[in-house]
Amino acid sequence: MIEGVIFDIDGTLTATNELIFASFNHVAKKYLGKNLTDDEIIALFGPTEDAILKVWMKDNYEEARKDYYEFYSDMHHQMAEAYPGILEILRLVKSRNIPLSIYTGKGRLSSEITLEKIGAIDLFDMIVTGDDVENHKPSPEGIEVFVNQYKLNKNNVIMIGDAPADIIAAHAAGVKIASVVWDSYAKEKVLSMGSDFVFESVKDLRDFLNDNMIHSN
Repeated sequence: MIEGVIFDIDGTLTATNELIFASFNHVAKKYLGKNLTDDEIIALFGPTEDAILKVWMKDNYEEARKDYYEFYSDMHHQMAEAYPGILEILRLVKSRNIPLSIYTGKGRLSSEITLEKIGAIDLFDMIVTGDDVENHKPSPEGIEVFVNQYKLNKNNVIMIGDAPADIIAAHAAGVKIASVVWDSYAKEKVLSMGSDFVFESVKDLRDFLNDNMIHSN
């Protein structure tokens, strides 16, 4: 029975991939005079946006960082909403008084922008971003922080995410992994990696959690 739940953000709670691609291309075009393909941007995933921008922009880092986050925030409602039914799942978890966490490779600022924009930031007991760990995903560090903070049994904790890094992190931490593939940029890879559970729809995930969460006091 599930007693702790951890969510990824991009491709799991929200359809943010196109917004991320557009935000990186916004600054790449302005400061580097080039456009990147989606695959080129995906290849950068892992470090936070700030870490990527520091390597790219060098002396223009501070200005480019400001432009990146302004574009990301301004375009959010146009390009990235929560998947229908996701907020209901988060409220369901909260109604059972089960600890609820974020573990994302995104930086703190973009994570908070997204969670604010979709109306979910107050639903989480813990938010662990790429800025809050020494080793970013696929390191299990962000999962272990949550498990230790709430003194949870790893066997009863589930990580929910869309990417290979979520699977690797969950396996390394010894928790269950539920891969959601309704908007995964790496669906075929994810399906080949031996997740404990795979969900094609938000409804299926909701039904699973509803049936398998404890009722905590």
